[in-house]
Amino acid sequence: MMSQTKFVSNWKGIGSVPETYVCPPEKRVGVSVKKKIPVIDLATEDRDLLSKKVLDVSQEFGFFQVINHGVSKALVEETMRVSREFHAMSSEDKEMECSKDPNKSCLIYSSTPNYEKEELHLWKDSLRLICYPNLNKNVQFWPQNPPKFREVMEAYLVVMKKFSLEILEVLSEGLGLEKEYFSGGMSNNPEFLVHHYPPCPNPSLTLGLNKHADPTVITILFQDVNGLQFLKDGEWIDVDPLPDAFLVNLGYVFEVISNGKMKAAEHRVVTNTTTSRQSLAYGVYPENNMTIEPSKCFINEANPPHYRTLEFKDFVNKLRSKHPDREMAMKFISFNQPY
Repeated sequence: MMSQTKFVSNWKGIGSVPETYVCPPEKRVGVSVKKKIPVIDLATEDRDLLSKKVLDVSQEFGFFQVINHGVSKALVEETMRVSREFHAMSSEDKEMECSKDPNKSCLIYSSTPNYEKEELHLWKDSLRLICYPNLNKNVQFWPQNPPKFREVMEAYLVVMKKFSLEILEVLSEGLGLEKEYFSGGMSNNPEFLVHHYPPCPNPSLTLGLNKHADPTVITILFQDVNGLQFLKDGEWIDVDPLPDAFLVNLGYVFEVISNGKMKAAEHRVVTNTTTSRQSLAYGVYPENNMTIEPSKCFINEANPPHYRTLEFKDFVNKLRSKHPDREMAMKFISFNQPY
């Protein structure tokens, strides 16, 4: 397949959904509902109250929006701008700009990184930037076009590192863990994804992202228009963007460490016919050699460990290899499911 036909962002005049993007009927978009999404004010002065509220909404929903987070609105807007400009470039230019690092700290792909092998494609293009082990070193291999791309991305990722640690500290305090439980090796391997979802001629037939939960500790998302949906109590809930707010969702790593007290949030992305959608997803991952297992403070005679002890490299590779739904993921990570 020629590269110019690969990136959906570069398609022109598409009047129908190609067969390789058409989901089977049981996976297509159905009914969704509007519900109030919990909002956390990070500027809350009462730390105990803040920790308790974050814990409560995380247990009930697995996700929440954050306001007064300290991330500059101007920086977010600039990051969104250069990201849109990048995805608007030609297929050839995008691939050329992302081919400079032999270690592949920068990757552009359509649908998933397994595009050539997958039977069903997703209606999106993605740019993946690896921040570990040295952001300053990796940046020099990232796109030089659009202008200021490297400068803006580096500034954004430095701020997101600080923001993510603040969220993790609050979550740790709410759970009764040490404040810095997730600092160091448990959060030193972040990845940054810029997803672009072009308008689709028939959104009922395809998806931007399949139902899944992230293999992260947490994921911090910024989105410009709606399209994100979370699954709760058997219903798909629309997450309409709150101005200037970030959305935080728990991943499988957090679920394992909490021994199931907190659950990874399943979600998907739907498309629309009129407006392109862009999201900035900052995924917090442990280093590959870290051991992922339930924290001892959640284990006792009445509550034994419900999850296997795994090296993170094996943990994430297994969960990424087939993008499993929750039932399949639990067979790999849970003691309560046969593997």
